[in-house]
Amino acid sequence: MAETRLIKKYPNRRLYDTQTSSYITITDVKQLVLAQEDFKVADAKSGEDLTRSILLQIILEEEAGGKPMFSSAVLSHIIRFYGHAMQGMMGMYLEKNVQAFLEIQERVAEQSKALFAANGKQAAPNADAWAQFMNFQGPMMQGMMTNYIEQSKNMFLKMQEQFQSQAKTMMGGFQFPGGDGKK
Repeated sequence: MAETRLIKKYPNRRLYDTQTSSYITITDVKQLVLAQEDFKVADAKSGEDLTRSILLQIILEEEAGGKPMFSSAVLSHIIRFYGHAMQGMMGMYLEKNVQAFLEIQERVAEQSKALFAANGKQAAPNADAWAQFMNFQGPMMQGMMTNYIEQSKNMFLKMQEQFQSQAKTMMGGFQFPGGDGKK
């Protein structure tokens, strides 16, 4: 098991990779993410973990630089969950959904490799073949994702109903001012 790579962030906003003993850019950190390298960004003076803020900076640059992944409406909804009683659950919900999406993506990749192997090709599909495969699989993938999202939504609504029911049961014995029509 590889040791976590340490990146130090200095007050001048420079990032120093202790593994390569060199300064790196935020683009280099993005490459570490894409290569699935385990790393931690820490403040050079205090040792404070800054990994999340660097990852958020990468997301911000990606959102500003090309085709955004998140609409303004989605970002507004996410912001509204901060400080909300459901904040922790929302984070967990998003994390589980991203994980499920990655698992589906992995299965599709495995199926495409199996398809190519069945046709006598050992190598992974090239970009053109992959694009053709995805054009063929696109509607199926979209349908599968739509079904998954609908099931996830229904599960979330059922969970919310259960929470409300449990809250009513737990709070049923408490008297709240104005709850009985009297002040």
